Amino acid sequence: MEKKQTEAGKNVITDEIMEYVGILAKLELSVEEKQAAKKDMERILDYVGKLNQLDTSGVEPMSDIFSVSNVFREDQVEHKDGAEDALANAPKRRGQAFVVPRTVDL
Repeated sequence: MEKKQTEAGKNVITDEIMEYVGILAKLELSVEEKQAAKKDMERILDYVGKLNQLDTSGVEPMSDIFSVSNVFREDQVEHKDGAEDALANAPKRRGQAFVVPRTVDL
């Protein structure tokens, strides 16, 4: 399956391609929806074709839109996790854990 181009350079999406895309996307489209999607896809391909004509030889590839040099930092403890407060009302506790009655006989 390959896309076709007319003499004017416009992209043409065939019915075969639309069926294949529908299967891949697991879509069940009506005839009207397929025609609309076909036109949209052709317009998208035409636009990408225009973008491919731009001279980007002097443009450095971009990996992120923000200029961040180092996103890593050392871990720092800023506050307690609240374990002591949670255990303060425990009827019984053992170290940093609640002691609860056994519910299953072994």
